[in-house]
Amino acid sequence: MHRVLAIIERDLRRFRRSPVLVIVSIIMPLVQLIVLGYAFGGKIKNLQVGIVDQDHGVPALKLREMCQAVAANAATFEPIMYDDMGNAMRDLRNGKINGVLNIPPQFSRKALVGANPRIALVEDNTDQFSASALQGSLDGMLASYNGPSVGPRTTANVNLSVVEIYPYVPYIQFLLPGTITLSIFVSAMIGGGIIFIDDKARGLHEGYLVTPIRKFELILGFTLAGAAKAIIAGFVLITVGSVIAGIPDPLNPLRIARMMLLVIATSMALISMMFLIMVRVSDPLVPRAIFGMLNTVLYFPSGAVYPTQSFPGWMKAIAVIDPFTYAVDGFKELVLKNTGLMAISFDLAFLCVFTALTLGAATLLFRRTL
Repeated sequence: MHRVLAIIERDLRRFRRSPVLVIVSIIMPLVQLIVLGYAFGGKIKNLQVGIVDQDHGVPALKLREMCQAVAANAATFEPIMYDDMGNAMRDLRNGKINGVLNIPPQFSRKALVGANPRIALVEDNTDQFSASALQGSLDGMLASYNGPSVGPRTTANVNLSVVEIYPYVPYIQFLLPGTITLSIFVSAMIGGGIIFIDDKARGLHEGYLVTPIRKFELILGFTLAGAAKAIIAGFVLITVGSVIAGIPDPLNPLRIARMMLLVIATSMALISMMFLIMVRVSDPLVPRAIFGMLNTVLYFPSGAVYPTQSFPGWMKAIAVIDPFTYAVDGFKELVLKNTGLMAISFDLAFLCVFTALTLGAATLLFRRTL
């Protein structure tokens, strides 16, 4: 065991002398959590909607007043009055407004006689998110407009009551489990097998090969050293990241202990996977070249950004064998639901089996040659 400890000590000493690596492996995932969490998680507000009233009747006036009410409360859009449809369409095409609501002539007369009146929403559909938010807001407004002024006391209609068993989860909290896993992966990319490749490029690996250290001891030493660095990054993310994301009771000792167990299992799985990928690589440029590809192939199919239920079949197949999937699922259980170890037992078992298989395969493929 002292041979393995010597490998670990040497690698950690080198890591300590490179503060930039520490900053990159810890700060970069935090920056991504903040930027992506607030970039994708908020409700769309303050869209600009031009209103062209070609009718000017009482029902049309009611529509305009309801648009003003939406602007004053939900603030999804802000109405801008136009006298001419041509001017409104020109501003829409030039990007000054996001949509045009056209109230046609004879709208009020049709509304009063129940002749199925229509209004038109002309929207900029190049931005699907804004278009969907605008359409949803107007659909809700029209549902209220079309409803009876005084509803019946009792009806035969079936209503749905939604009961949420957990507090509201903003997107930045939904993104945190994937960010924790990503921080561990960044440490895995700069540790483990990549360190050995750098040693080979500098000729330092010859010192290992002339010693009686066995292949498994060498691989285990690099893996544990890389896992130690990944565990540090993971600990920072589960504490600082939880505070930034607004997780309730983020520094609960029991929750942190459970999360650290999953951090250790994830670190070992990802480091051993990287060593398996790099075990036959000699060119130090290869790891840098495949970093972006690995990040895309492993991170996005894991469900860290979007639920896996929406994926096509080939992406679901990747998710089944992707260690990111089980790490993200485990962190979601612990971070968002504050569950116990039983809820993540399958995730821990998969990560442990994955670690054993990748370490064994890396040992078989490793060559004690120059």
